[in-house]
Amino acid sequence: LLPDNPSQVGSVSVTVKVLDVNDNAPEFARFYEAFVCENTKAGQLIQTVSAIDRDDPQEGQHFYYSLAPEAANNPNFTLRDNQGN
Repeated sequence: LLPDNPSQVGSVSVTVKVLDVNDNAPEFARFYEAFVCENTKAGQLIQTVSAIDRDDPQEGQHFYYSLAPEAANNPNFTLRDNQGN
């Protein structure tokens, strides 16, 4: 739920760079928009993302997720690769 007071709402953009080795770049499986409440605990899961690559068969795809080097030391964001897509 969003607060009734707009002064209590903040937003931040997170950029994800998708790298590829063939002609069709991977893309997110759908549009993602995450909301974080003020009482969210450190380490709490906020968003799970999934990607697809239209070049490869669904069962043959495996994507690796990591934070960009400039974001790796930011204590506000962490990323865990679940070894899936």
